[in-house]
Amino acid sequence: MTDAPKWQIAALYKFVALPNHEALRTPIADAAGAHGVCGTLLIAPEGINGTIAAQRSELQTFLNWLQSVEHEGQRPFASLEWKESHAADKPFAKMKVRLKREIVTMGVEGIDPRQTVGTYVEPKDWNALIKRSDVTLIDTRNEYEVEIGTFEGAINPNTASFGEFPQWAEDNLPDDKQAPIAMFCTGGIRCEKSTALLKGRGYENVFHLKGGILKYLEDMQEDESTWQGECFVFDQRVSVGHGLAEGPHTLCHACGLPLTPADMKRPEFEAGVSCHRCLSRYTDADRARFRQRQRQREAG
Repeated sequence: MTDAPKWQIAALYKFVALPNHEALRTPIADAAGAHGVCGTLLIAPEGINGTIAAQRSELQTFLNWLQSVEHEGQRPFASLEWKESHAADKPFAKMKVRLKREIVTMGVEGIDPRQTVGTYVEPKDWNALIKRSDVTLIDTRNEYEVEIGTFEGAINPNTASFGEFPQWAEDNLPDDKQAPIAMFCTGGIRCEKSTALLKGRGYENVFHLKGGILKYLEDMQEDESTWQGECFVFDQRVSVGHGLAEGPHTLCHACGLPLTPADMKRPEFEAGVSCHRCLSRYTDADRARFRQRQRQREAG
């Protein structure tokens, strides 16, 4: 019998007004430290976003505390929800609590998912929607994420960052504002903003996958799934598949992008130094520095 996974992971976000959000940084960081929580939480005037991990009981205690936090006379995270998964090894090196202008950066003023958002679609209903011939299906994630997995028939906007999505949408979406559009992302947060953006531009039939790809992979049986490949995640698991089982990918420690086992056999790959995506991006001096860093990493 194998031991149960030691690390519980919680992916969370909530759009909520946080006036004087800076005041939350220290108490949240202190509470996370007290319970051995690692990962990253972003706090902005529009809410909170992040992925964190700890031992199961400690993570639950921290999340209970977060739900009870009082701020400006309110409990802004009282209805906070999260998606759980697990890992055998510590998925983050340390805990970071960062202050941001947005909890997911789109860079468009006036976008507020608390006011308007697309229609949520449960994972069990997603297949029927995206198989309709009249639906435009869009993956709102970045190019390197789409490359390792996406839904059958999805459009890849080929964006390097979420901030490029508004212009792509302006240039590529149907002129017909009645046309049904379905969008998805890792955990749902990018779709909150992208559907709010489209609603603000007059599109009336906008849908998004509730809970994102992670919830779909958790709920759907593989033989009923239209998902192809793996889903990139922002922790040391790198990717997950159906049932949220850890995938085969690793990260290039030079550029931080995901690699398959086959990628690591390519001539451009050198552990900690380069891969086929970044070989031309760095100079010989950069690679010498990376080799020194890799030697230090391997020495422990």
